Amino acid sequence: MIQFHRILRNTLCALALGLVAVTGHTAEPLKIGYSDWPGWVAWEIAIEKDWFAEEGVDVEFEWFDYVASMDAFAAGKLDAVGMTNGDTLVVGASGAQSIMFMVTDYSNGNDMIIASQGIESVKDLKGKKIGVEVGFVSHLLLLEALEREGLSEADVELVNVPTNETPQVLASGDVDAIVAWQPSSGQALTLVPGSKAIATSKDAPGLIYDMYVVSPASWATRKPDWEKVVKVWYRVVDFLYDPETQPEAISIMAARVGLPPEQYAPFLEGTKILTLDEAKTAMSKAQGLESVYGSSEVSDAFNVKYEVYETPADVDSYIDPSIIMGM
Repeated sequence: MIQFHRILRNTLCALALGLVAVTGHTAEPLKIGYSDWPGWVAWEIAIEKDWFAEEGVDVEFEWFDYVASMDAFAAGKLDAVGMTNGDTLVVGASGAQSIMFMVTDYSNGNDMIIASQGIESVKDLKGKKIGVEVGFVSHLLLLEALEREGLSEADVELVNVPTNETPQVLASGDVDAIVAWQPSSGQALTLVPGSKAIATSKDAPGLIYDMYVVSPASWATRKPDWEKVVKVWYRVVDFLYDPETQPEAISIMAARVGLPPEQYAPFLEGTKILTLDEAKTAMSKAQGLESVYGSSEVSDAFNVKYEVYETPADVDSYIDPSIIMGM
């Protein structure tokens, strides 16, 4: 009888250990949101080539419009999502705290202020109507451009317009200018004869960093999996920058958004996708736009000044560069 109980106990222990092992291998996939921005569309390369499986991490990517992706993240439906550093602070102020653990790129011209015919400069916007998605990254770009020219938000009339609708609104004549990013900015230039970009994110490189942010709960419990995700990302970056594989990379990205490769390729010129060494520099703590920390301080100051939210953010609490710095 004693021997029987010993055997039974050992059997139950083995079953329990097996259950733990199985549970470890059948954890829920990481749910990751991405949207139509070159620095995030690039994930499609890894998805198509099944690199996440090769790295041993289970992921589930979900495609959204940009603001809808942030809403899904704020609602707890995603573990991580692509957001600009400034928008991360905005979403955090609403109660959805997150951690910026990876920088994919900074906007280097794809974000634009596009004016209708006859408006030649930012100074010419005084007294004009501008279509912009209020409270988000386009709003920040506009405010920064106005301030550089000695103007403020009080000198213009803002019309709150979802970014993906800005080309049609500019074409309608209801506004004199819009603020948008690719592909909406490019669509507006094509759709509205005589329109032109009077300012772009290239005028302030590092003002808009594009990040991947994760929920604190997922970061605390799944960090080894996020390390694998970051490894896959830099495999994507290498594939994108390799002259031999770049045409295939662009073709994959273009197919995701329904454009011919030759039309999609110029979008990459306005997006500075960072190598690992460049990302380490950007994720190092410093003042100024060369650092995500400094850039986020600038965003935070604008957000408070223009009452996007009331209380200054604790910027450092939003950033954890440990995976990047450890590579």
